[in-house]
Amino acid sequence: MNTDCDAIVPGETASDLMLSEPAVRRLPVGAERQQGGGVHFRVWAPACREIFVEFEGHECQMLLPEPDGYFSGLSDVARAGWRYRFQLDDLAESVPDPASRFQPDGPHGCSEIIDPMNFVWSDHAWRGLPRERLVIYEMHVGSFTPEGSWIAAAKHLPALANLGITCIELMPVAEFPGRFGWGYDGVNLFAPTRLYGRPDDFRGFVDSAHCLGMAVILDVVYNHFGPDGNYLKSFSADYFTSRYQNEWGEAINFDGPDAGPVREFFIANAGYWIDEYHLDGLRLDATQQIFDASADHLLAAIVRCVREAAGPRRTFVVGENEPQHTHLLRSPQLGGYGFDALWNDDFHHSAMVALTKRQEAYYSDYQGHAREFVAAATRGFLFQGQYSQWQNQPRGTPALDLPPQSFVVFLQNHDQIANSGTGARGAALTSPGAWRAMTCFLLLMPGIPMLFQGQEFAASTPFLYFADYGGGLARDVAEGRRKFLSQFPSLASTAAQERLDDPANGDTFQRSLLDHGERRRHAGAHALHRDLLALRRDDPVLGDRSHRVEGAVLTDEAWLLRYIGEEGQDRLLIVNLGIDLSPTGIAEPLLAPPVDRNWRLLWSSEDPTYGGSGVPLPIKEGVWGVPGRSALLLAAESRDPRD
Repeated sequence: MNTDCDAIVPGETASDLMLSEPAVRRLPVGAERQQGGGVHFRVWAPACREIFVEFEGHECQMLLPEPDGYFSGLSDVARAGWRYRFQLDDLAESVPDPASRFQPDGPHGCSEIIDPMNFVWSDHAWRGLPRERLVIYEMHVGSFTPEGSWIAAAKHLPALANLGITCIELMPVAEFPGRFGWGYDGVNLFAPTRLYGRPDDFRGFVDSAHCLGMAVILDVVYNHFGPDGNYLKSFSADYFTSRYQNEWGEAINFDGPDAGPVREFFIANAGYWIDEYHLDGLRLDATQQIFDASADHLLAAIVRCVREAAGPRRTFVVGENEPQHTHLLRSPQLGGYGFDALWNDDFHHSAMVALTKRQEAYYSDYQGHAREFVAAATRGFLFQGQYSQWQNQPRGTPALDLPPQSFVVFLQNHDQIANSGTGARGAALTSPGAWRAMTCFLLLMPGIPMLFQGQEFAASTPFLYFADYGGGLARDVAEGRRKFLSQFPSLASTAAQERLDDPANGDTFQRSLLDHGERRRHAGAHALHRDLLALRRDDPVLGDRSHRVEGAVLTDEAWLLRYIGEEGQDRLLIVNLGIDLSPTGIAEPLLAPPVDRNWRLLWSSEDPTYGGSGVPLPIKEGVWGVPGRSALLLAAESRDPRD
């Protein structure tokens, strides 16, 4: 780094710093190459009197002040690939650009000038996918392959496309410190982490997905910054506020004094991923911790920005919202924020109670009974304003008018696997038959299904919480993790706490790496997911999301969904987590076939191909028995006139 700056002071002529015409910028902040040559820099820093750009191996240059705390200027000589930092006033150490597009040495190192126009895209015909066609696959790039890179991950995209995946949801990629981490402690929101490769490698991953017919959305964290590598306060303390209590540190200032440039920073970041990386949407983390009392809530502004940045492409914006505030899903015309979907934790919690028979901590509000699954399939959230015993207050808001595609349903995600304490996957926590049956329900129910990486082949590798911090911060993170997991009585004892994996231990990360060889070794599990997704996509009734779906409870552990097709071409899905079930004599009209039709077996989770014990035979006259811990899919077919 060249720290011997030949400064340009205000008032001097500087041909290499000033443009005869205004700069043309894609973003309000950051370093951007100009069409006519050079690089334009802009940063919001009301706490500073003067700012210099220090170039590695080149002379530094001053940025000139603008109104409202911005500093900007053009360097005629700077080029893509140059590394730089900002010298602020008399600070002893220069700092990275808060809107850096790449940090090749991590969040404490130099920023690098990136030219997004260098990448040649081949996805010109791509127009995105409607939410009715989405099957989501949550991916952590760092642990998805042993290499942990965009290039390595892209090699597996054809296999996912062939499986039936239509949308990759990437866990956060904004630059964070250390050698490994989940990504929720990002500090450089515009810089995809150097751990997975260069920015153009990321673009290549998205381009490859689009060419295979798959959308790509990104998990973004707009509710807090990570505790290490965040230099924003050097530019302005007004990035943060003490008016709200945040679960993970300081709340971000979206509605207080000087909030305008802060809002602009985050809204621009949302549009940046859609524009410069051709992403198809965002998943917004913990939206309940984004505090904004403005007339125009930040979340609504972000959704608008995503739509505008995409132009004619379809986009998908999904939120995580623990209180289940459904106004996020409603249109702006009705006072909502315009989200496409929310994660449905209710379904996951009920399913895990049914599968494991455990009701610890936040699972205590659920029985895992059939009525909960019928409600989840036909009504979305299970808690829509009624009292929650676990939270000791009402939870949720009304959602009865919302379509099923407003909810993303899942049996596994990054949080819930790690929250098992040992990182155990769901398939390891219950019987094989019950897991196959519930997988069938997940992939054929009306909501948007999501799989977590490796779920499609029953990965035996755990997914643990890992974060590469050092010193006291590592101890604090480990202690915070132990405290969080102690809400589960089975993990609260001293012995259980001592067995928890250290997040900063490299072995914790290494054990979480997927073994893709299990796709072949666990061929039955892979075939199960492949065949179910083919039914969801290709069956004339299941593949038509406009068809009406009704449900009924058969026993506490058995239920059905009836998909109403045209001209009696119905489908009947029966799931039984209990003992063998004979539907004969059950007073439930949805079990009756349409007029002049019988039920024909279309699919069974007990097919030996999937590791089952054998396909059942009809009891009599088209009535089917459902083995314990299994699922059947029946199709209505014309009755033989000789019967």
